[in-house]
Amino acid sequence: MRRRTLAAMALGFAAAPAGAQEAWPSRPIRLVIPFAPGGPIDTVGRLIAERLRERLGQPFIIDNRAGAGGSIGLRAVVQAPPDGYAFVLTSSSLAILPAIYANLGFDPRTDLAPVSLVAEIATTIVVRADHRFANLQALVEEARTKPGTVTYGTSGIGSSNHLSGAMLAATARLDLTHVPYRGAAQAMNALYSGDIDVVFASTVETLAHAREGRARILAVTTAQRVPALPDVPAAVEVVPGYIAPNWFAIAAPRGLPAPILDRLSAELAALRSDPDFRARFATLGAEPLMSPPDILAGRLAEDVPTWRRVAAEAGIRAE
Repeated sequence: MRRRTLAAMALGFAAAPAGAQEAWPSRPIRLVIPFAPGGPIDTVGRLIAERLRERLGQPFIIDNRAGAGGSIGLRAVVQAPPDGYAFVLTSSSLAILPAIYANLGFDPRTDLAPVSLVAEIATTIVVRADHRFANLQALVEEARTKPGTVTYGTSGIGSSNHLSGAMLAATARLDLTHVPYRGAAQAMNALYSGDIDVVFASTVETLAHAREGRARILAVTTAQRVPALPDVPAAVEVVPGYIAPNWFAIAAPRGLPAPILDRLSAELAALRSDPDFRARFATLGAEPLMSPPDILAGRLAEDVPTWRRVAAEAGIRAE
């Protein structure tokens, strides 16, 4: 009898770790956003954090760690323990960083666990409302006849917006002049001041300007038109072959236990069918995907070589 009791106790202790995993989450969860507060990823992150808190019963603490194109925040999560209490919400910079940094120090494809491709976010090509470019074709024609004179602003060197502009130049064989700023807000101010011709920025950052009549969106860089801007063409309609993907995704430290990954993936997928959540995403010009992990892994495998080629052709490098 004593032997059976001891055996049962041993089994109970051995099962404790599994029980602890099943209890996740039992404390607040850190959601690292590798960009400054107030930007598009921060906006989306706070919306997701609010809903996950309601569903999981624990707060998601936003931890903004900006700098070095997002690599500082990503590195913090790469180095975090894979216990389900640290995640990162980032952009397609996840696929861009390996293309522009020779010594990044980690590989997002192998040193992070993909959780979900959260959303497709359209990058817009926008001008001031009274600008001479009435459409994207006008921009392309002037850039071809006056090489180097058309200027475009972005949120910084190596940003997804910068690479989107570089890809347009490469695909259409244009000579465009890039002017980097510290964020899309500064770029938009420069646009209104007449310092630059065009801004590449996400719908999260430009929709309000367009709806107020201050700016005009010439095109979106997605494969198709987006529901929030049905009358705005996809740039590929004007420049065949030009599609510059921009997306948001959630990843975790490598080695995240499968039960935690499955639980979070299921909760994110449930948000996709929430009408209010979808409506709030729509106001940002975004389409919630909340995909399973393998979709994000596939997107990374597809996009890293694309951005590496674009960066090499444009000579874009970061230290």
